[in-house]
Amino acid sequence: MREQHQDSKKIYLQPTPVRIWHWLNAIGIVTLGISGAQIRFPEYLNIFGSYKAAIELHNAAGLLVAFSFSLWFFYYTLIARKMAQIYVPTRDDLERGLIRQSIFYFFNYFRGKPNPHHPTPDNKFNPLQKSAYLAIMFVLVPMVSLTGILLMNVGPLREMVLMIGGLKILVGMHFLLACSLGAFLFTHVYLATLGTTPLAYFKPMWTGWEEVEEHDLEDAKSHSH
Repeated sequence: MREQHQDSKKIYLQPTPVRIWHWLNAIGIVTLGISGAQIRFPEYLNIFGSYKAAIELHNAAGLLVAFSFSLWFFYYTLIARKMAQIYVPTRDDLERGLIRQSIFYFFNYFRGKPNPHHPTPDNKFNPLQKSAYLAIMFVLVPMVSLTGILLMNVGPLREMVLMIGGLKILVGMHFLLACSLGAFLFTHVYLATLGTTPLAYFKPMWTGWEEVEEHDLEDAKSHSH
């Protein structure tokens, strides 16, 4: 077990509601991906038994993701009231932060250089994360959910399905959106291993606490003012 450095400190980075949402969302999305793959390619994949069972599991996982999304939105909007602060990139993020963080991920990380972003409870995400999560949580997830709801209710919502272009167009849209979400999931897991240790960024999602160096914490505080 790695000992905590004398010049390090733990900060409470992930509150309990956020951790509950994160793991509910992760379980739901992974289940959606696997069951969706069986529904799309039943001749090649058979994990959950019958085609009907895969559809029922897929629909249940979709409801779980919708519930976890509601939990996330409710917490950050009405309780923490930090939705814009945490998820919307600032002007400095767009002008300098995106390039600085990209250089770190593509080059400086492999040279042993420190991460230019130091997370705090009020500024958890670096500029690239903010931009990605903004698109994921406010565009991609709602679009996947909307097309999924339409597919679950083709009969009652027939007029809306026809407005989109018909069932084939709707199925294609849902599949492509789901693939985009799956691509993000793999990227998300990979980037989560780029901490001081491969599990450094995973631990706060279990315990809520992240260990940071004192000088990094001071840098983060100075940049927030």
